Amino acid sequence: MVKGFARPGYFFIDARGVIREKFFEPRYRERLTGNGFIAQLFPELGQEVTATVEAPHLQLALEQSDKSGIPGTRTTLVAEVRLPPDVHVYAPGAQGYRPIKLVLDPIPELEIKGSGYPASQTLFLPAIKEKVPVFEGTFRITQDLKINASTDVIRSLGKDGKLVTISGHLEYQACDKTVCFPPTSVPVTWQFQIVPLDIVRAPDNIRHK
Repeated sequence: MVKGFARPGYFFIDARGVIREKFFEPRYRERLTGNGFIAQLFPELGQEVTATVEAPHLQLALEQSDKSGIPGTRTTLVAEVRLPPDVHVYAPGAQGYRPIKLVLDPIPELEIKGSGYPASQTLFLPAIKEKVPVFEGTFRITQDLKINASTDVIRSLGKDGKLVTISGHLEYQACDKTVCFPPTSVPVTWQFQIVPLDIVRAPDNIRHK
């Protein structure tokens, strides 16, 4: 059935005609949205802040590349972490501490894809002569999701689609120059509207036969 199908792909070309990025998906029905492309290329432009959360020892802004999408498309969630001066959290790979981690609760309408963390810094702790990977200042954690295109999900949408709540938590351990605070966890939520597919057939006189 799919023999000879064109695969949708996208190139980002700079002003000099040089290809800087390319986006191709292995499956025909799975693809980024327009906002998703912008989020991949220019993270500071591609997301919309949907909530801010006051958490122990940090501020948290929740963002998302899209508020709605059809089955098969991909969207990106973002947790932007803002730390006070002289406060750090531990990055993935830290041993003996609680690394920061964004954890989402599974829901049938969405498939959890890859997550992204920025490059960490190495902090030397002179008191114990130890080097650990940390994050400082402001940084962003991204989480890609794909809208499930299964038959059950598509049939459950109804005429107006379905609003789903994406919930989870951000776990981390913060420290300053003198104190390492106990590990903590902060709840996070996003709202996403799944829009039904347009399955109305084209008028008979313009169909390819």
